[in-house]
Amino acid sequence: MPTLGSVPTDQPELELTFAWPRNSAPHHAKKLSGVTILPLEALLESGPPRTLPAGAMVMVTGQMPFRIRGRIAVAMEGLLQQMALDECTGLVVCVAQGVHQPFPQSIRDMSDQIDIPLLITHAPVAPWADLHASIQKRRLVAAERRAAQFNALVQQMPAQLADPKAMQRIADWLARALDVQVLVSEPERVLAASPPTAAEHLVQAIVRQSVESGISENPSSPHTQLISLAPSAGADTFLAVARRTPFEESDLRLLRHAAKLLGLVDQARREYRVAAEASHAVRTAAVELLLDGEVDKARRVMANLAPGLLEPDTARLFVVETEPARRAVAVRYCETATAGHALVIADPRETSRILIIQPVRPGESEESVAVELVRLVAAPGPVSSLGGSGVYSMSLLAEALHEAGTAQRFALYQPDYVALSAQDTDLVGLLSQHEAQRWARHLLGPLMQDDAQWEQLRETLPTALAYPYTVAARRLALHRNTVTRRVARAAELLGMDFTVIGDRIAVGLALELVTHRELSELPAVRLGEAPTLRTLLDAPQIHAWADTLLRPARDDRRDLLTTATAWLTFDAHLEPTARALGFSEVTVRSHIRALEVHTSRDLSSLSGMRDLQFALRIITGEPNITDGGRVLCAAA
Repeated sequence: MPTLGSVPTDQPELELTFAWPRNSAPHHAKKLSGVTILPLEALLESGPPRTLPAGAMVMVTGQMPFRIRGRIAVAMEGLLQQMALDECTGLVVCVAQGVHQPFPQSIRDMSDQIDIPLLITHAPVAPWADLHASIQKRRLVAAERRAAQFNALVQQMPAQLADPKAMQRIADWLARALDVQVLVSEPERVLAASPPTAAEHLVQAIVRQSVESGISENPSSPHTQLISLAPSAGADTFLAVARRTPFEESDLRLLRHAAKLLGLVDQARREYRVAAEASHAVRTAAVELLLDGEVDKARRVMANLAPGLLEPDTARLFVVETEPARRAVAVRYCETATAGHALVIADPRETSRILIIQPVRPGESEESVAVELVRLVAAPGPVSSLGGSGVYSMSLLAEALHEAGTAQRFALYQPDYVALSAQDTDLVGLLSQHEAQRWARHLLGPLMQDDAQWEQLRETLPTALAYPYTVAARRLALHRNTVTRRVARAAELLGMDFTVIGDRIAVGLALELVTHRELSELPAVRLGEAPTLRTLLDAPQIHAWADTLLRPARDDRRDLLTTATAWLTFDAHLEPTARALGFSEVTVRSHIRALEVHTSRDLSSLSGMRDLQFALRIITGEPNITDGGRVLCAAA
């Protein structure tokens, strides 16, 4: 849009000259919204128009005397008064060549009072009419552009004001719309910057301008603008923009509207943060109360935030592991996945853990939350591993946390990084599979020399070692003598006594590894020292498994672990165990049954006795376990 100072420079044929004031420089920057042409005859006959366009330059045309006086001077004074009311830019009169100052002193005095300059021109009317048409066309184009910009700005309004990406999207749009660098910041941090390098540039510009201008609260210039997003609230969040060219008034209006929108987003962000922090504090307090066994207090704390969520008497607990830097994102993922069916908090004790408590109502599936959490682990994202507990009473969630934490440590060694119950964790699955295969093949090597013999023994031994020979013969559809003969042959080849529980457990584990857990690609054979069963069991995940398995038994007031050690030492026979401990057989039997409850294992089965023996050996150092030696073995 042209200014009073630019017209004679851009279009010298219009011959526009300042007649008053002498120092016209302050008026050069006044913008022209158009040119209003007013014939002198019409002015004298009807007086000045009742309204004039704001920002217009009024031009009086017609036969103008060398010196304005009399009726013309009076009419001119009335016109200036109306121009002042309508905020016009300047008064121009068409004069003959050689006339330089047609205005009398009275009109010049009025010009000074109302701050409207007086100008003269020698150009004809037609070019001025063309200038007016050109200005209106440019104004229309600018208006359409601004309308499109405002419409686009409204489109940036997020569906949710608390959308964490809304501020950056608005900053990016503003940078494109006005070709500026944009920074939204508060004293502690940058909230949005476009382009990313804008932060460094604008901080330097603002500091430099503040020093140079001596204004520290609101530095601004034609090239840099700083706008508070919430001046009435006293917030310290600001919108700063800068560009190489000066800002026009329309640009500043758009900036102010963008600042209002950013202010709403910032206000929502602050309020959401306060609400989220309050909600987090309530949820954390409720979980702490639950872990302390204060179920009723926890229910009262959560009554307003999540009515009825903690009403059930039982619950499962899950532990999610994530990177500390991504835990806040992982919490939101878990909250979305559980859909209000669980209590989710960032563990205040561990910076990388998230705790999830799922109340379980009678008759409802306890797997719904677990299924969604497993999906989170499987999908790319911040959730890296998952451990879960069984169903516990609400008053025993501290126990559930221990189990879930142990399960999560087991999960790190699982292919899918998931272990939904430490109690159900498979010991064999926790072993290093290549090393376990080497140990098993080393132990069973004498049985595998003859293929036909190996086929018979691999079919017979697993059942024969787990059951009495009569039961094993019936299950295998063999004669009892055949089973007895094959077992005796295997014991002879291995140099073992299968009446000893340790020998039966070791061979049973080796057979399970070779026949049911065999790797798809077997390693090449090489000479070397085979791993021992002791080294296989000396792994962090196995120690965690053993601790979890025996912890309930250790908490029993009876010395169940001593009974279990003696019972296994005497090959699971009650009478010598009772005699060695000075107990009755009834007492020993009751201890074994209690161990079955605490460990969730069937101690009449070979796998149950195996888990108990290995766990005792790891935790207490007893009883002894059968191990292998050094021979030709499979390479890892």
